[in-house]
Amino acid sequence: QVQLVESGGGLVQPGGSLRLSCAASGFTLDNYAIGWFRQAPGKEREGVSCISSSTGSTYYADSVKGRFTISRDNAKNTVYLQMNSLKPEDTAVYYCLADADRSGSFYRNCPIAYLYDVDYWGKGTLVTVSS
Repeated sequence: QVQLVESGGGLVQPGGSLRLSCAASGFTLDNYAIGWFRQAPGKEREGVSCISSSTGSTYYADSVKGRFTISRDNAKNTVYLQMNSLKPEDTAVYYCLADADRSGSFYRNCPIAYLYDVDYWGKGTLVTVSS
């Protein structure tokens, strides 16, 4: 079965850390550009971070730059999002998306790449930052 499954969400206090995982089955993630996106209640979905398939280049939204890190573990067919110094405004459902990205447009347009005809979507994991 071809799918993406996110895990690692939960409740954390402000200033804390979480590591989200995006595990693929049925296909090989290292051939795909991967993006982490989030949607908070009543807000638009936004691109948080992307990693390209070809060069391994990374993108971060200004709101998370310096606090979040995206990485791949090809042996585990998994992409991670390490989130440090979490803030209440980071509270959202986090989704990972995977796209073959042959044109490079998914990575170049990371903030809005969720609007494209993306190959695979996960179902999301909830992150709540609250004291």
